[in-house]
Amino acid sequence: MSTLLKIDFVSDVSCPWCAIGLGGLEQALQRLQGELRADIHFQPFELNPHMGPEGQDITEHLAEKYGASPEQSAANREAIRRRGESVGFVFDMAARGRIYNTFDAHRLLHWAAEQGPGLQLALKKALFEAYFTLGQNPSDPALLVRLATQVGLDGERAQAILAGDDYAQEVREHEQFYQSHGIHSVPAVIINDRHLIQGGQPPEAFEQALRQIAGGA
Repeated sequence: MSTLLKIDFVSDVSCPWCAIGLGGLEQALQRLQGELRADIHFQPFELNPHMGPEGQDITEHLAEKYGASPEQSAANREAIRRRGESVGFVFDMAARGRIYNTFDAHRLLHWAAEQGPGLQLALKKALFEAYFTLGQNPSDPALLVRLATQVGLDGERAQAILAGDDYAQEVREHEQFYQSHGIHSVPAVIINDRHLIQGGQPPEAFEQALRQIAGGA
C-alpha cells in the first residue's frame, strides 16, 4: 500500500523558482507512483507584499531589490528559462515585463482549496502560466476571474471574493504562520509538518527526499 504524504508548498505565483519547484515535485511524484501519494496544499507567501496595483518594471525591480545589473538579470532569466524547460514549464521572458502584487491571487487560491480536489492545483498552474508564459497581470481581477472559471471554479463567486475582502485574514494568518516558523524564501516544501525541502529542486532531489521521508513515515 502506498504511503500518503502531506505536502505544504509555500510559494508565490510571481516566483519563477516556485514554478520550477512545482514542476520538479510533480515529476518526482510521477516517478514514485505506486510507492507514495501526496496531498498537496499551496500556502501563501508574497515576495512583494507592498507592491502597488500598477506593478513595477522587472529590471528596475531586480536592480532595486537585489542590486542586479541588467547583464546579471539577463543571465539569471536564461538560467531560469532552461530549468523551466527541463521540467516542462515554458518561461517567455520577453512577455513578462513587470512585477505585480499577488495578494488577491492568494485569496482565490485559498478559496479554491475548499472547493474540491485538484482545483487549487489547477488554479496555481493556470496562474503560473498566465504570468510566466503569457506575461499577464496576476493582480487583474478580470484575469483572475477568467482563470478561476477556466479551471472549473464558480466565476461569479470568484468575482464576489475579489470585490470584497473574503479570505484576506486567512491568507495573512497563513503567511504569518510560515514566516514565524522561519520561512523567508520560497519555494519551501514542507512534508508531514516536519521535513523541509528548500528551493526549486530538480526531480531527482525531490524523488530521493520523498522516498527517504516515506520510508521513515
